[in-house]
Amino acid sequence: MSGLSSSDLHGILAMMPAFTTDGATSYQATDTIDVSRLKTGVDKIIKDGVNVIATTGSFGEGYNLLPDEYRTLVEATVAAVGGRVPLLAGCVGSNAREILARAHYVRGSGADAVLLGLPNYFPISVVNALRYYREAAESLAPFPVLIYHNPVLHRTRLPAACFDKLMESKNIIGLKDSHRDTRGLLELMEVTSRRLRLFCFAGQYHAYSALGAAGAWSIECWMGPAPLTALRDAVASGDNQRAIDITRAITDVQEGQAPPDLRWREVGDKIAIRYAGYCDPGPLRAPYIEVPEDVDAHARSRAAYWCTLQERYAKSPVAA
Repeated sequence: MSGLSSSDLHGILAMMPAFTTDGATSYQATDTIDVSRLKTGVDKIIKDGVNVIATTGSFGEGYNLLPDEYRTLVEATVAAVGGRVPLLAGCVGSNAREILARAHYVRGSGADAVLLGLPNYFPISVVNALRYYREAAESLAPFPVLIYHNPVLHRTRLPAACFDKLMESKNIIGLKDSHRDTRGLLELMEVTSRRLRLFCFAGQYHAYSALGAAGAWSIECWMGPAPLTALRDAVASGDNQRAIDITRAITDVQEGQAPPDLRWREVGDKIAIRYAGYCDPGPLRAPYIEVPEDVDAHARSRAAYWCTLQERYAKSPVAA
């Protein structure tokens, strides 16, 4: 049983890729988790200072793994993390009962909490989303649950007002969210009295930390976490100008001709991570095999830019 508490959730949340074998591009492949690449990448990023790791989310391809692959990935990540930082195991997909079956597996896997998404084949109403989360939390209690709120992918937006009902489930302790403006975040903090530990998008963290955000989630950190850990430390120390400068730097990587399709953006993230060379996530997994030239070019450009940030902030981890 996990001993995780909400106070353990803070800082940089690294959204992990589903490290792939060289044969993962085949539609006939049935064992595509590269455990060696996973162990190397996870060990390195923990030593370099991230605070929390999440696996098998949307970027982590939880929807794109066979059942045995899902278990292999979770178990390998539990072993690689080795209790050094909290580990969240994502449960996402289109079938609500299958998602919850995975969540019950996670409860006994050695992971510290479930990062629970909504079923996403069709949109569902807020009323049904609330019932889903509350019944899931009750069935998993006292195992910790974090709500994975991504209305773009999950097709359902949870308004702040509904969180008073979610808060009745005491084992719902956190929220990964990047889809609220300042007013929305203020309303969420008021409803939850800041009991939920909120991880926002890294570009929001400097501004939102003062409003109650506990940390920032990042995919780019797998290209090198130094810019993110530097942002975290600048915010913690109250060095506002340094935090502003880092925020400008890390959000520059999101600008330019990003692929308009969300799936290619996340696939592009994995391509960029491989180009950056901080760790090797492996090749793309089917069905995302044939990559448009503009997606590849944008990923290469992002990686090159991020490498300059990684070098800069690794050399200057503390504000002057």
